[in-house]
Amino acid sequence: MPITNRIAEFHDDMTAWRRDIHANPELGFEEYRTSDLVAGKLGEFGITVHRGLAGTGVVGTLKGLAPSGRAIALRADMDALPMPEANQFAYASRIPGKMHGCGHDGHTAMLLGAARYLAETRNFAGTVHFVFQPAEEGGGGGKVMVEQGLFSMFPADEVYGLHNMPGLPFGSFSGRPGPMMAATDRIDIEITGKGGHAAYPHRTIDPVVIGAQIISALQTIASRTTDPLDSVVVSITQFHAGSADNVIAETARLGGTIRTFNPVLRKSVEAQIRMLAGGIAAAFGGSVEITYRPGYPPTVNHAVQVEKAFSVAESLVGDSHTLRDAPPMMAGEDFAYMLEARPGAYLCLGAGPIDNGQALHQVNYDFNDALLPIGASYWAQLVETLLPRD
Repeated sequence: MPITNRIAEFHDDMTAWRRDIHANPELGFEEYRTSDLVAGKLGEFGITVHRGLAGTGVVGTLKGLAPSGRAIALRADMDALPMPEANQFAYASRIPGKMHGCGHDGHTAMLLGAARYLAETRNFAGTVHFVFQPAEEGGGGGKVMVEQGLFSMFPADEVYGLHNMPGLPFGSFSGRPGPMMAATDRIDIEITGKGGHAAYPHRTIDPVVIGAQIISALQTIASRTTDPLDSVVVSITQFHAGSADNVIAETARLGGTIRTFNPVLRKSVEAQIRMLAGGIAAAFGGSVEITYRPGYPPTVNHAVQVEKAFSVAESLVGDSHTLRDAPPMMAGEDFAYMLEARPGAYLCLGAGPIDNGQALHQVNYDFNDALLPIGASYWAQLVETLLPRD
């Protein structure tokens, strides 16, 4: 693949940065060591560094050799996941219960590699902002950065993101205009019945039975009340009740996630959950209290910027390694907030086949270091293409 020769020369450096971050994972808004490393490297490269947005966020700003009123932003996420790591290699997590299980260590290293190259060459006109974001994994760090003035402090005409993706052919790029990833809402349903002796269920109102009926009924939202051509996921992932085998509990709690793309459907699903759960509980003589917590909005790519991103990707890996109309994914991504604030595009970079269950968010996942020069070359060529000197 025609990766940039100079970037290939410091592949080992990028690998060392990535593995150092992997060995020292930090959760959302706690990326103190990681942000120190990032800021230190950017400073070494001669890039202006700003710290403090969203607490641990880092933004590096670099101007090209030629002046221009144009500016673009490139974003990488830095946080790890609250999960154990099963890998036994030398750079496995040194922090129990924390792991880079999604590849944010690799995303950070790729953007640092591009920053190093662009600082050496500055073969572009205008300004590039390197945005290293905290707390993507549920903390909404992207939203916090935008709310705290990311694009007023660092004006950008467009913003771009990139995520590694095991299961896609190695070195390939995929994406689509429009909805790329789903909205990620959460639901808690507190069920109140009437507890009692398990030998006398007729004297109780069993919240476990009510919960079971609610779980089954919620599946009809996707199967019977939603247009089959639309997409919705309602997954109840938690059911907590009881403390003894011979006691029918007074209360039970259900928890889960809802994923949608369509904003109208998103509101409708909440209303349907409230109606179904409330009606079922009442029918059994119980009651429910529902807490619906809106999460990330859908990640919606802008058509013009997706085309620009794919044009660069094709120049790097060829059109046979680009998928311009990839199916949307039901996972969520807080880059959505940046795409709401500025036009841009979010692509996936294929990491190759999934071997031994090494998918994202699994205990034996590891970022594929062979991707580092490809991702860094993509970033560098994107800047040089979108901010040409002539």
